[in-house]
Amino acid sequence: MFAQRKKLLSGTVAGLLMTVSATAFAAEQKTLHVYNWSDYIAPDTLANFTKETGIKVVYDVFDSNEVLEGKLMAGSTGYDLVVPSSQFLERQAQAGIFQPLDKSRLPNYQNLDPEMLKLVAHNDHDNKYGIPYMMVTTGIGYNVDKVKAALGKDAPVDSWDLILKPENLEKLKSCGVSFLDAPSEVYASVLHYLGKDPNSTEAKDYTGAANDLLLQLRPSIRYFHSSQYINDLANGDICVTIGWSGDILQAANRAKEAKNGVNIAYTIPKEGAMVYFDMFAMTADAKNKDEAYQFLNYLMRPDVVTNISNHVYYANANKASTPLLNAEIRDNPGIYPPAEVRAKLFTQGVQSPKLDRVITRAWTKVKTGK
Repeated sequence: MFAQRKKLLSGTVAGLLMTVSATAFAAEQKTLHVYNWSDYIAPDTLANFTKETGIKVVYDVFDSNEVLEGKLMAGSTGYDLVVPSSQFLERQAQAGIFQPLDKSRLPNYQNLDPEMLKLVAHNDHDNKYGIPYMMVTTGIGYNVDKVKAALGKDAPVDSWDLILKPENLEKLKSCGVSFLDAPSEVYASVLHYLGKDPNSTEAKDYTGAANDLLLQLRPSIRYFHSSQYINDLANGDICVTIGWSGDILQAANRAKEAKNGVNIAYTIPKEGAMVYFDMFAMTADAKNKDEAYQFLNYLMRPDVVTNISNHVYYANANKASTPLLNAEIRDNPGIYPPAEVRAKLFTQGVQSPKLDRVITRAWTKVKTGK
């Protein structure tokens, strides 16, 4: 009996020790909360980071700057790191959303391309708040065969005429047209196409010429969305879109892997297009700062960011990564544009809240077609 009780006691103690040990482990488990764009990281990045550091990453996704900004402006998001586009980061930094980065805690910062940092500094002055993640151009994605069938072999696939000329879009309507649900970028592209300043501060430019053109195009547009077009292009469900460079190239790669006969191409229009960076930034109320710095430094490792670029089809800002990239990424002019194309790219600045309201109302009118 005594031996049995001793055995039971010993088992109970062991169980208690295991419970205490598990509780202690749970208490010690470090966590990081990240909010990033959808389809915007390699499949193994987070798992590899956790394996290396023991830090668990709680990772959520969004598909528009407007959704992210709504959360940030409401306050107390619970996120440590978020990924606004550079022109949105500028406005959000002015509102006190982010904290300045301590570069001394980021030894891999030295890997970033000085030319890219100079471009980013147009929005993130002195490179104070953000780490450039991926470079984005806003251009045209299209189904090569369907566009040729609709517009002939001389279809203007290298020009905004393809998608911003009403008579062309009307012919493409039957095979499916989508636009980004990103008003600031669509208006900037349309204004540039019309020969106006893409950063115009005049309300009449948005409510007048730009809106008039978009309303002419509206009957031919199937939907406005900032991520659905990736799969729809890859599956052949739509034939043309205003979209983001890497997303469209992801669609091309998915179609290729599926061997479904869908041939997708991306073009930066010859008239010029918008360029910007998506930026990792630390929220002012981040609760896991140490973990956030570890993650940022990890992302700036050449091998890590190379793996991401090879997966998402976007150019990164890491100079040490370039020689490591797959040739199909490094040599693709839609991802790493040549000098003559870069010369025609434009960036976007912060607009006043008053003009933002004008743009939002005008965009609602376009989307509803009324």
